[in-house]
Amino acid sequence: MKLGIVGLPNVGKSTLFNAITNAGAQSANYPFCTIDPNVGVVSVPDERLDKLTAMYSSAKTTPAVIEFVDIAGLVKGASRGEGLGNKFLANIREVDAIVHVVRCFEDDDIIHVEGSIDPARDMETINLELIFSDMEMVERRLSRTTKALKGDKSLQAEVDFLNRVYKTLESGLPARSVECTPEEQVMLDSVTLLTAKPVIYAANLSENDFGGGNIDGNPHYQTVVNAAAAEKAEVLPICAQMEADIADMSSEEKELFLSELGLTHSGLDRLIQKSYSLLGLISYLTAGPTESRAWTITRGTKAPGAAGKIHTDFERGFIRAEVVAYDDLMACGSMTAAKEKGLVRSEGKEYVVQDGDVILFRFNV
Repeated sequence: MKLGIVGLPNVGKSTLFNAITNAGAQSANYPFCTIDPNVGVVSVPDERLDKLTAMYSSAKTTPAVIEFVDIAGLVKGASRGEGLGNKFLANIREVDAIVHVVRCFEDDDIIHVEGSIDPARDMETINLELIFSDMEMVERRLSRTTKALKGDKSLQAEVDFLNRVYKTLESGLPARSVECTPEEQVMLDSVTLLTAKPVIYAANLSENDFGGGNIDGNPHYQTVVNAAAAEKAEVLPICAQMEADIADMSSEEKELFLSELGLTHSGLDRLIQKSYSLLGLISYLTAGPTESRAWTITRGTKAPGAAGKIHTDFERGFIRAEVVAYDDLMACGSMTAAKEKGLVRSEGKEYVVQDGDVILFRFNV
């Protein structure tokens, strides 16, 4: 999974990126300090893996990973190339979901590119640039498809749908707000529109508001919540500076620090949880003496497709999957005990894999 971190210059994007990836992206108090997208890969926290590793004495533990891309600050006019905008917009097209950082704190020492703090204006600035860029993409696709329609009347449905998408964008709404049939969703996915991507708004709060429990009392945060609800997007309250402060702490120090704030998970953990939920992702597990590993799949994936995540041969030669629920395995204490209690099931090609399934695939190529 690849998440793109976007926002206006100086809203805390690179600070947040540094904190969650420890990748050392340059952070400076002026626009465009991030010219090329910085990329960092982080492990998905999963305590189930640690317990499986202990149970099997696994030589290796391999968690699922998420790739974060810190994309340089967009500005008004980016869709027309302002501030190297076209290059930045191209980088966003490659991600699965967008983390849109919105500044919700006042600080005279940190310059705001627009001169004041106004989350609604900032969100609209970014969203309009993405919409303008998408309108251009749809226009090009419409032009090609309309020409091809003369020789292939079956393309009429696509032309009609693209016109509907264009009108939605023209009205200032994102492409993800378009109601789609399954067939139309395939068409929409093929255009790779920026505003069709799921969005999480990361409301960047001050340490006082976030740590002091005054999140709901911050009017800027409430503005983000209301705007996100209108476009069916997720909101994550976060303090980028606080995440930066705990990034270098040991696990014990981090746990103590978070507990003092009444939190059980860091901002990164909460961001990953929201991302999985937003994209409809789950993890199944494999375990043994050689390796315990988490594999990310889309919710609803059947056993052969899940097997294909490991290797295409597993999917091609799929015979069956030996499955036990993680909780059942832990309660029994071993795979042998789980089998004796009849908790290990033999599942065929139609089985839909569940989050936390511990699976051994049988295949023959």
